[in-house]
Amino acid sequence: MSAVEKFFINGATLEVELADNFLKRFCGLMMRRRLEEGRALLLEPCNSVHMFFMRFAIDVVYLDEELRIKKIVRNLWPWLGISCCFGAWGALELPRGEADRLKLVVGQKFEKKNPARD
Repeated sequence: MSAVEKFFINGATLEVELADNFLKRFCGLMMRRRLEEGRALLLEPCNSVHMFFMRFAIDVVYLDEELRIKKIVRNLWPWLGISCCFGAWGALELPRGEADRLKLVVGQKFEKKNPARD
Protein backbone atom coordinates (compact mmCIF):
# COMPACT_ATOMS: atom_id res chain seq x y z
CA MET A 1 0.00 0.00 0.00
CA SER A 2 1.30 3.42 -0.92
CA ALA A 3 1.47 6.26 1.56
CA VAL A 4 -1.52 8.61 1.58
CA GLU A 5 -1.49 12.29 2.56
CA LYS A 6 -4.22 14.87 2.81
CA PHE A 7 -4.01 18.01 0.67
CA PHE A 8 -6.30 21.01 1.23
CA ILE A 9 -7.42 23.64 -1.26
CA ASN A 10 -10.49 25.90 -1.62
CA GLY A 11 -12.16 24.33 1.43
CA ALA A 12 -11.87 20.81 0.03
CA THR A 13 -9.75 17.86 1.14
CA LEU A 14 -8.01 15.45 -1.24
CA GLU A 15 -6.66 12.06 -0.22
CA VAL A 16 -3.43 11.87 -2.18
CA GLU A 17 -1.62 8.59 -2.82
CA LEU A 18 2.12 9.12 -3.22
CA ALA A 19 4.02 7.59 -6.14
CA ASP A 20 7.50 8.53 -4.98
CA ASN A 21 9.69 5.79 -6.41
CA PHE A 22 10.34 4.42 -9.89
CA LEU A 23 7.97 1.45 -9.69
CA LYS A 24 5.05 3.44 -8.24
CA ARG A 25 5.52 6.20 -10.84
CA PHE A 26 5.86 3.63 -13.65
CA CYS A 27 2.61 1.88 -12.68
CA GLY A 28 0.74 5.08 -11.80
CA LEU A 29 -2.95 4.65 -12.57
CA MET A 30 -2.40 2.15 -15.37
CA MET A 31 -4.82 -0.78 -15.34
CA ARG A 32 -6.98 0.70 -12.57
CA ARG A 33 -10.68 0.85 -13.30
CA ARG A 34 -11.24 4.32 -11.88
CA LEU A 35 -10.18 6.98 -9.40
CA GLU A 36 -12.85 8.22 -7.00
CA GLU A 37 -13.79 11.86 -6.48
CA GLY A 38 -11.74 13.34 -3.65
CA ARG A 39 -8.74 11.12 -4.38
CA ALA A 40 -5.58 11.73 -6.39
CA LEU A 41 -2.21 10.24 -7.25
CA LEU A 42 0.90 12.40 -6.89
CA LEU A 43 3.79 11.39 -9.14
CA GLU A 44 6.97 12.87 -7.64
CA PRO A 45 9.27 13.86 -9.23
CA CYS A 46 7.46 14.11 -12.55
CA ASN A 47 7.03 16.67 -15.31
CA SER A 48 5.14 14.61 -17.92
CA VAL A 49 2.49 11.89 -18.15
CA HIS A 50 1.20 9.51 -20.79
CA MET A 51 -2.11 7.69 -20.97
CA PHE A 52 -1.00 4.32 -22.36
CA PHE A 53 -2.79 1.38 -20.68
CA MET A 54 -5.24 3.76 -18.98
CA ARG A 55 -8.97 2.97 -18.81
CA PHE A 56 -10.37 6.42 -17.98
CA ALA A 57 -9.77 10.12 -18.59
CA ILE A 58 -8.09 12.26 -15.92
CA ASP A 59 -7.17 15.82 -15.07
CA VAL A 60 -3.46 16.47 -14.45
CA VAL A 61 -2.26 19.30 -12.22
CA TYR A 62 1.46 20.07 -12.45
CA LEU A 63 3.03 21.42 -9.25
CA ASP A 64 6.24 23.06 -8.13
CA GLU A 65 8.06 21.90 -4.97
CA GLU A 66 5.91 24.18 -2.81
CA LEU A 67 2.73 22.51 -4.18
CA ARG A 68 1.84 25.60 -6.21
CA ILE A 69 -0.09 24.89 -9.42
CA LYS A 70 2.00 25.53 -12.55
CA LYS A 71 -0.34 24.06 -15.19
CA ILE A 72 -3.70 22.26 -15.40
CA VAL A 73 -4.51 19.77 -18.15
CA ARG A 74 -8.18 18.82 -18.19
CA ASN A 75 -9.79 15.70 -19.66
CA LEU A 76 -6.70 13.80 -20.79
CA TRP A 77 -8.05 10.78 -22.69
CA PRO A 78 -6.95 7.16 -22.21
CA TRP A 79 -4.48 5.77 -24.76
CA LEU A 80 -4.35 9.09 -26.66
CA GLY A 81 -3.28 11.66 -24.11
CA ILE A 82 0.19 12.92 -23.33
CA SER A 83 1.25 16.12 -21.61
CA CYS A 84 4.23 17.82 -20.01
CA CYS A 85 5.15 20.87 -18.01
CA PHE A 86 8.82 21.76 -18.13
CA GLY A 87 10.03 22.88 -14.73
CA ALA A 88 7.31 21.02 -12.82
CA TRP A 89 8.32 19.06 -9.74
CA GLY A 90 5.29 16.75 -9.63
CA ALA A 91 2.10 15.73 -11.40
CA LEU A 92 -1.15 15.31 -9.49
CA GLU A 93 -3.52 12.96 -11.33
CA LEU A 94 -7.20 13.52 -10.55
CA PRO A 95 -10.48 12.06 -11.83
CA ARG A 96 -11.77 13.85 -14.94
CA GLY A 97 -13.66 16.99 -13.93
CA GLU A 98 -12.04 17.20 -10.49
CA ALA A 99 -9.98 20.29 -11.35
CA ASP A 100 -13.19 22.16 -12.18
CA ARG A 101 -15.05 20.77 -9.15
CA LEU A 102 -12.25 21.99 -6.89
CA LYS A 103 -12.11 25.34 -8.76
CA LEU A 104 -8.36 24.99 -9.33
CA VAL A 105 -6.44 27.75 -11.08
CA VAL A 106 -2.78 28.24 -11.94
CA GLY A 107 -0.93 29.93 -9.08
CA GLN A 108 -3.00 28.41 -6.27
CA LYS A 109 -1.20 26.38 -3.64
CA PHE A 110 -2.19 23.11 -1.99
CA GLU A 111 -1.69 22.96 1.78
CA LYS A 112 -0.79 19.92 3.86
CA LYS A 113 -2.37 21.45 6.98
CA ASN A 114 -6.06 22.18 7.10
CA PRO A 115 -6.31 26.01 6.99
CA ALA A 116 -9.84 25.79 8.45
CA ARG A 117 -8.38 24.45 11.71
CA ASP A 118 -5.60 27.04 12.07
